Amino acid sequence: MKILSVCGMGIGTSVLLKMNAEKVLEAMGVQAEVVAADITKAKRDGEGADIILTTPELVVLLEGMPGKIVPIEHVFDLTEIRQKLTAALL
Repeated sequence: MKILSVCGMGIGTSVLLKMNAEKVLEAMGVQAEVVAADITKAKRDGEGADIILTTPELVVLLEGMPGKIVPIEHVFDLTEIRQKLTAALL
């Protein structure tokens, strides 16, 4: 499984979201490749992504991409990330 974590520049929020998603996935026993990316890279290289994690304001810019787009309100909230990843995996 491939998961993209996306933010505007690909170096801040997406990296934090990537690290926290990896923690959650490990605790869940789910193996996945999590890649941090900016919007441009996500659109260019993201066709193989199963799930796209991003902030709510960027969802509209990612619409039409394959994979489930999952908006995360609070990138440090492991409970929110777990709940939304669990729902996306169903």
